[in-house]
Amino acid sequence: MEAMTSYLGWKIDFANPPGEPALLHPGSVAWRIYKNPVAMAVGGVAAVLLEFADPRIRSGVWDHSIYKVNPIGRSKRTSMAAMVGVYGPASAARWVIQGITNMHAKVSGFTPSSEAYRALDSELLDWVSATAAFGFLTAYDHFVAKLSEADKARYYREGAAVSRLYGVTSHPSSSEDFLTMMRRLEHRFEPHPIVGEFLGIIQSGKAVPGTPRFLHRALARAAVSILPPSVRQKLALRQAFDLKRRDRLALTFAGLLAERLADPKSPPCQASKRLGLPADFLYRSPAEQQRLLARMAPTDNEAPTADAVLAEPRRGAAG
Repeated sequence: MEAMTSYLGWKIDFANPPGEPALLHPGSVAWRIYKNPVAMAVGGVAAVLLEFADPRIRSGVWDHSIYKVNPIGRSKRTSMAAMVGVYGPASAARWVIQGITNMHAKVSGFTPSSEAYRALDSELLDWVSATAAFGFLTAYDHFVAKLSEADKARYYREGAAVSRLYGVTSHPSSSEDFLTMMRRLEHRFEPHPIVGEFLGIIQSGKAVPGTPRFLHRALARAAVSILPPSVRQKLALRQAFDLKRRDRLALTFAGLLAERLADPKSPPCQASKRLGLPADFLYRSPAEQQRLLARMAPTDNEAPTADAVLAEPRRGAAG
């Protein structure tokens, strides 16, 4: 990904201005997770499946976005918005988030069963935010590196500040909180042809041309595998989507490789440089990261200090 990119025409430069903090501290768990494209891809697909289970969100996305005609472009924009919220300069992140909120304010309609919905309904906002948090965390934990319970709790806690900027009022504080939220909505979940169409697009390989197609099929199965079992059952995702041993091996290998290969032009590397850290900061050993973070001066009242983010152990971190 290029150092300077855009979101719906809004220019985003992850490398500038020098010293401007992100919404999240570079020692946060999200900085560790979001750098990994395997975790982001698997987690992102799982999040969409969780969202499409609710007919209100499925209708909102299908009827008011380019998803039907350009699902890959829509998915890439969603991924870029997530990157900006974690790695972008705080001013740019707030700007993009406000723009997204302004667009969502125009989204309303009716499901095929004539139920009204609005994109800014608090219940829908809360669920969309929660599915993304759950998806990325769970994918990283399953296919990249095991996370301690302390790190999982910290991840949810740290993400609350960003989710509030989207208008979220109820952000899960743990995976159990996420499941509690899910159970409140589960009576609404239903299978739909759009879910199969979405997974077909993922398996087709159109998202990343040139990547072996078996990896795309593995990606779809991996995303289904991390869904709570009751959601998979509600969506009628049967045996064809069972994760095979070769799928797990391929994705785990790719995820571990991605933990060690720093792309200098990627958002995490550019953001590290912006904050005066080495571009490969996130790809160094935990001990070296601690040493570098300890030298940083606090830069933003919204971000925790280095001492705070290092107070909890980092068991299971790769690197």
